[in-house]
Amino acid sequence: MLVQVVADYGTADLANAEVRQRLALHLPGADVAYTPVGPFDTLAAGFCVAQLALGEGPQDRIVYHNVAPREDEDNPRSGNEGERLLAAWVRGVLVVGAGSRYAFSFLRDEVDELFEVAIPDSGSQFRSRDAFPPLLPKLLARDPAVIAQPLSADAISPPPEGVVAYVDGYGNLKTTWADPPLEPGSDLQIRIGEVTATATVGAATFGVPAGELAFAPGSSGWQRRDGVEFRWWELLMRGGSAAEFFGQPPTGARVEILQ
Repeated sequence: MLVQVVADYGTADLANAEVRQRLALHLPGADVAYTPVGPFDTLAAGFCVAQLALGEGPQDRIVYHNVAPREDEDNPRSGNEGERLLAAWVRGVLVVGAGSRYAFSFLRDEVDELFEVAIPDSGSQFRSRDAFPPLLPKLLARDPAVIAQPLSADAISPPPEGVVAYVDGYGNLKTTWADPPLEPGSDLQIRIGEVTATATVGAATFGVPAGELAFAPGSSGWQRRDGVEFRWWELLMRGGSAAEFFGQPPTGARVEILQ
């Protein structure tokens, strides 16, 4: 079994090793892969979760995520409570994680089943290590003792439109634009924060000369429930970093197209 972990502790952090160790205890023999996102970055987490759950891969897999800023309640949390734990089945893939702001957003129109999970009162601030892993075998078995109540997809917030969703290791800005703003080959003005630049609308991200910006369908996307294949659009600077050029914008930054 493949377990795809998306979380906001770094690859070299002790937390990563502890979670992997606990997953190995409860899912012996599982192949655990880890994708890090920034601290409390539920938007990037949700983007990665959907890409992993909806992309091609073995059917026998879990996408397990934990980015839980505990922003659902401002009052003191005496027992380290956090956002509720959710489980979704998406085309046969089990997705489990904290129901934080955007963590399930990109799955909103694709979930087949969505449930709140009954969480034991662990009192731990490190729920992804202490409270969640023991529940995974029970969820795989669809144990009714851990499935608290069914939820509709309306319980999930939609992703924000026209923003930076994820920044990859090359500095490409993956956005929540899903439709071409102009015909391929057209130039347009794009503003992110205080920076405005000209980008070429492309059919492919490398369809511009070195040193220039392209705005084109990227490598992230999937087949929708209606059978339509789509790609999220991304900003790429060929031979450079679009993220650096635009001043390292955070996820959620508006990507404005100036006509």
